[in-house]
Amino acid sequence: MAKDYTQLSKDIVKYVGGTENVISLFHCATRLRFKVKDSAAVDKENLSQLSGVIKVLESGGQIQVVIGNHVADVCEAVFQNTGLKRDAAADGQDAGSKNLLNTLMDTISGIFAPMLGAMSGAGMLKALLILLTTAHLLEPDMGTYRILYAAADGVFSFLPIVLALTAANKFKANSYVAMAVAMALVYPDMSAAFSAGESLTFLKIPVVLVSYTSSVIPIIISVYVLSKLEKLLNKIIPSVLKGFTVPLVSLAVIVPMTFLVIGPIADTAGKLLASGYTGLVGLNPVIAGGILGLIWPAAVMFGVHWGFVPIVMNNIQNFGRDTLFVITGPNNMAQAGATLGVFLKTKNKEIKELAGPTALSAVLAGITEPAIYGVTLRFKKPFFIGAIFSGIAGAIVAAAGTSAPTLLTTSVLTLPGYIGTGFVGFLIACAVAYFGAAAVTYLFGYSDDMLPKKAAPSPAASDAPAPSQAGDEIIKAPVNGKAIPLSEVKDEAFAGGILGMGAAIIPENGNICAPCSGVISAMYPTGHAVGIQSDAGAEILIHIGMDTVSMDGDGFDVKVKEGQAVKAGDLLVCADLKKIQAAGLEITTPVIVTNTEDYLEIRQEATGSVRQGSAFLSCIGK
Repeated sequence: MAKDYTQLSKDIVKYVGGTENVISLFHCATRLRFKVKDSAAVDKENLSQLSGVIKVLESGGQIQVVIGNHVADVCEAVFQNTGLKRDAAADGQDAGSKNLLNTLMDTISGIFAPMLGAMSGAGMLKALLILLTTAHLLEPDMGTYRILYAAADGVFSFLPIVLALTAANKFKANSYVAMAVAMALVYPDMSAAFSAGESLTFLKIPVVLVSYTSSVIPIIISVYVLSKLEKLLNKIIPSVLKGFTVPLVSLAVIVPMTFLVIGPIADTAGKLLASGYTGLVGLNPVIAGGILGLIWPAAVMFGVHWGFVPIVMNNIQNFGRDTLFVITGPNNMAQAGATLGVFLKTKNKEIKELAGPTALSAVLAGITEPAIYGVTLRFKKPFFIGAIFSGIAGAIVAAAGTSAPTLLTTSVLTLPGYIGTGFVGFLIACAVAYFGAAAVTYLFGYSDDMLPKKAAPSPAASDAPAPSQAGDEIIKAPVNGKAIPLSEVKDEAFAGGILGMGAAIIPENGNICAPCSGVISAMYPTGHAVGIQSDAGAEILIHIGMDTVSMDGDGFDVKVKEGQAVKAGDLLVCADLKKIQAAGLEITTPVIVTNTEDYLEIRQEATGSVRQGSAFLSCIGK
């Protein structure tokens, strides 16, 4: 039965700042990639704590929410349940605020990520066909083989058409006109003219014919130019004529321009890029492969690894095979092995349940982000052990000269795709990466001592008997100020009671005191929030201001620590309200009961002016 991601999808959008803060959303193999108007409006703390979210990153000009294998289902749930449009426009984006690298990575990922599923599936089908023909279960002249090969190779042969669609979405061009441009590039007559070595002219200007099947750079540049031309035409052409005139002029200008200028220049640039990479590897394969393998886990960690797809596709177009993703492929095995080492070593049930499936996903499907964020990076040593073995394996692969004829994600299931020169070396590299990382992690890289220790309660706290159930209780005001209903708080999570019921105070000073006697259950390092487990059973959260986690502790003087017993009125945190307001943040302080479901009612007892220590909330037990 399919899992329901309705609530998760709503919470994700809420914590990225709501639909009004989202410019666009797409997903890659494991993560949702949001482009937002204001990254400061993203509540990364709460977003990263959602059940179903592995990690939250800000990289390449994007808010990346790592989900794992179910990312496509979660992304679809976001579109269905939140009102977010699939073609969310980029109005309001401050392009100048992003540096060149972020812009480049955002553009590349935005163009290639939506089509990676189709490319990966086609690549794996090619690998399966290689296995079947090697075993002589199929022959290239058989109808079954030819039909399946058409399914596997079609996406690569007509790659410019698919790229035209994703590039048009990225550059805000007419997607159908963009695809029409791509279709002209791979039109059979033009492909035949290239194959035959014909000499063509356009208005007596010589045309340098290029093979555009499987090409990457020419169509991307052409669609970018198309987007600029369309904007110009839409400004100068009367509305009544735009419907057919803009596409007419666009095709009449862009297609010849691509054949005459953009295509030859882009093709030359692509060949230089591919030659530069192969030249680098050719200088010293072992060193180059070792360095690439060593740094690849960091590229995956920051989500920039798919930005190398253009180089891979250029390698395949120009040389018929690729080595870049082959050299870095055993990294999947290394991280899978390190995760396996943790799984075998730990006696903690929670870690076993996490490490087992993520290790399996990495080795079978080549999807490593859940293993990296959930296990290896969490404990650090396994991640670095995996990186070292990834480097060793990369050196072995480069020395063996292994390559692949298509884009593949390395996993046990795709190994047949690497059959050919250097295949044995590739198998050895994968085995070294997997078993080596697993063994070293098991022996030296992990122990359950790395797990965080639960804070032991102080003697005063341990003497108090744990309440069998939540009883009636009065929660006192933690600070002087103006009491307001929770619904008036300018934050959807608090105002909607999602985190629990309660009320809020607009404080007059920054002396935040204990609203009851109990134990400090959570003391955030930034000082902006504190949790208290009361002696009577209430679980209380005091959140000082809105989005104040962004201050990273500046302006918060914490007076208590987690596990400490406190009495009502004890000083918890001294907050500099002027500094908070100078940062442009709200000082409104919600006081909520997070275990609201344990009570019949949470009732606000005071409105308007309140004094610290006066009755603020009533918790009515069941």
